[in-house]
Amino acid sequence: MLVYLMLACALIFVSQWPRLAREAHLDPSVPLDARLGGALLAWIMIAPLLFYALAGISHLLAWLFGGKGRGYGGRLALFWALLAVSPLWLLYGLASGMLGAGTQLTMIGFPLFAAFMLFWALGWHQAYWRNPVECADGTP
Repeated sequence: MLVYLMLACALIFVSQWPRLAREAHLDPSVPLDARLGGALLAWIMIAPLLFYALAGISHLLAWLFGGKGRGYGGRLALFWALLAVSPLWLLYGLASGMLGAGTQLTMIGFPLFAAFMLFWALGWHQAYWRNPVECADGTP
């Protein structure tokens, strides 16, 4: 699962390059290297920790509402949803680099968010209510 998460974060980091290049061109006070370094730190070091925390919180919510799954299934649902929408992240990054902020970027961002939430909700439902992952000894 860590591979899914790191691959998704790496693709999201790559998707930020066009936007960062545009910002560096428009405002040369902060060079492109510094912007890329900050994005690298954010997406490769900090974001995975936040996604693990989000997966833990969603596991606790599922448990409070009677979910029978394990944390493994919840993490898998979140990380796979991130990886599944990474092509849309690449499109969003390209659009943000070429168009800048505006209505067109929002029109791409909304389907990205909707697809992520749909994939995560379906995976979460599968992991906790429909077919919970069991241990080798048969316990949930």
